[in-house]
Amino acid sequence: MRHLIARRKLNRTKEHRLALRRNMAQSLFEHGQIRTTLPKAKDLRPFVERLITLARKAREGSLAARQRLIAIMGDRAMIPKESQDEYEMMSDAARRRVLRSRSGRRHRLGQARGGQKFTAISIVNHLINNVAGEFEDRPGGYTRVIHLGTTGRVDNAEMAILQLVGQEESPGTVTRPEKTARQRRTERRYAAAAKAIKKVGRGPAAASAPEEPAAPSDSDQPAEPSGGGEANAE
Repeated sequence: MRHLIARRKLNRTKEHRLALRRNMAQSLFEHGQIRTTLPKAKDLRPFVERLITLARKAREGSLAARQRLIAIMGDRAMIPKESQDEYEMMSDAARRRVLRSRSGRRHRLGQARGGQKFTAISIVNHLINNVAGEFEDRPGGYTRVIHLGTTGRVDNAEMAILQLVGQEESPGTVTRPEKTARQRRTERRYAAAAKAIKKVGRGPAAASAPEEPAAPSDSDQPAEPSGGGEANAE
């Protein structure tokens, strides 16, 4: 009899969920933290914790743990941060050569060949050598989830930040997220409306208000009769 399984489906198939976890885990190991919805963060956290535990065992010399990591994450690659700008300027053929010559792939040392200035890094190699090395003295709890609430999304989904412990940003380095295209478009509309109102010189209230009558000038007042005229009349 098939019973319910205590696991989040995320409205995806099994293959799609596994691909989603792999992609998000690679982004987490590469950047130190990611921002996603709260259900995805809660679903990804135990997956990442298990990967780091396997990486610690592989770092101690366990071949079975390394093989298990390769079976889960695959032969993926990442570009070093210092080479991101140069990688974006490369052609598609040059990018493929960089990704094929990554470190940790089939016992390669990641040496640049054929005029290449750098090579990619295997995500499994990066996980074992760099990420797991930071948690050698930590028995568990490698990640944390920070609740952000509903930050103005259209679907009203709760957002969260999943980050590796020890790689969080300090208060002085936290930056505001970039504005979305919808926010920029709304700001342009408000700016155009304000500019049009300023050009006219008055708002809607001033345009509907009645105009005050102008004060009479000295030239509009009738002239007083002179004394000579009164004498002639008599």
